Amino acid sequence: MSRKVTILGSTGSIGRQSLDVIAACGMEAAALAANSNVKLMEEQARRFRPAIAALADERAAADLRVRLADTNVHVLSGLEGVLEAAAISSADTAIAALVGMAGLRPTLTAIREGKRVGLANKETLVCAGPLVLEEAKDYGAKIYPVDSEHSALFQCLEANRDRGEVKRLILTCSGGPFYGRRREELAGMTVEDALKHPNWSMGAKITVDSATLMNKGLEVIEAMHLYHMPVEKISVVIHRESIIHSLVEYCDNAILAQLGAPDMRLPIQYALTCPKRVPGPAAPLDLWSCGPLTFGAPDLEAFPCLALALEAAKTGGTAGAILNGANEAAVSRFLAGEIGFLDIPARVERALARVKAVRNPTMQDILDADAAARETVI
Repeated sequence: MSRKVTILGSTGSIGRQSLDVIAACGMEAAALAANSNVKLMEEQARRFRPAIAALADERAAADLRVRLADTNVHVLSGLEGVLEAAAISSADTAIAALVGMAGLRPTLTAIREGKRVGLANKETLVCAGPLVLEEAKDYGAKIYPVDSEHSALFQCLEANRDRGEVKRLILTCSGGPFYGRRREELAGMTVEDALKHPNWSMGAKITVDSATLMNKGLEVIEAMHLYHMPVEKISVVIHRESIIHSLVEYCDNAILAQLGAPDMRLPIQYALTCPKRVPGPAAPLDLWSCGPLTFGAPDLEAFPCLALALEAAKTGGTAGAILNGANEAAVSRFLAGEIGFLDIPARVERALARVKAVRNPTMQDILDADAAARETVI
């Protein structure tokens, strides 16, 4: 099994770990794309020698072009450059790991080339799930989940041919750094506090989403689309240890779970190698030392972002795009020190109240909803 892989978001956490997997499994990097991290992109391009290295930031790309002048790596810039990297014909696979709404168009480009897509960008399905899945069907592209929770669900569902036998999908949630805190205690939480995730090393935006539990709400919406399940058949359970990555409950009340060390390289690798399993760089799970496993219910009063996401899931249409756009804008302002931690759910709730959701949306409806939601946060 030989794969040539494009990594969209190569300088981020998922992108870097994807390159670890590619190196360990003897695969090739056909193209790399990211936003603006010139230094790391240069290092990656020199090590993996892709045909294309693309940076969305024009100035950063100009700098990279000078730095890589002594190589055969073709440096591209802007959104068009990222899209060209996504479409490169020599790659059979794309890892979609660009953060946020920015990942939608590059992911769709890879899908329209009929590639195997390892999907780490949950916002793609949250904002445009039905359209994206229809495109995948039309172009013969296969989508494999990279998120640890969705990879776990995918693996637990593999042995089941009749989805009618599925009673419930259960997404596990670490609870983030503020688990057990009351709502009034969260008002003074700083950016530094929010970025102290207990189990995972992730980018700033996703780490804050984990602290608010919005990340789990986005995953619920993603699961609805990936597995064609109504929100009523999807549950969230707090599992602090991050050893069980998700579970599937069947109609006979049997529950299947996927376990592993909290190492993202395992779901990344499975998205690349499925249905085969091969040795790779992921850490093994030592059951004798991982300690007791605990479970609890999420506190929707202290962490209202999850409740807001569940309501958006029920509403459907552009509600997911409104939820996501407002959240991206609010988290950005929080990371910049402009608003407080509890202002994030407040701004998202305001956007959902002010921007009307459109049913059966077109892509333009989705883009408009995203823009309108961001405007309410400014």
